Amino acid sequence: MDDIDLKALRLLARSGRMTWAELAQNLGLSAPSSAERVRRLEEAGVIRRYGAVLDRDSLGYGFAALVGVDLSHPRHRARFLEIVRKAPEILECHHVTGDHDYVLKVACRDAADLDRLINDVLKQGIAVARTRTMIVLSTSKDELFAPRE
Repeated sequence: MDDIDLKALRLLARSGRMTWAELAQNLGLSAPSSAERVRRLEEAGVIRRYGAVLDRDSLGYGFAALVGVDLSHPRHRARFLEIVRKAPEILECHHVTGDHDYVLKVACRDAADLDRLINDVLKQGIAVARTRTMIVLSTSKDELFAPRE
């Protein structure tokens, strides 16, 4: 990966709908050359997917929380991860060191919706022993990753 690839990644992270012509102009390359670079980055798995960044507040899902999860036993990991994959409110799932087995970033409609997610979804069955929830009061930074210039 060279400097031009990194610049292309920064540009696409900011504006994934950029045309090949716009990308090429910013990179100082031809449109076909720019498209080929992006195709190689996609094939290498550097670019995993494209999508729209949605405003959760506008959609009524502005109530965010971080949820620490302790599994009842390591053998329940697969069941827990299946629950996580099926829950659209769970935005991120991190296997971590420290006080919990996992930390989840979730987006809900309100406190009642969060309560439903924790008690009716996460704690269904025997996979989850305990949760510890931190309500997000405000967010100072929420960005998509882009390589440093």
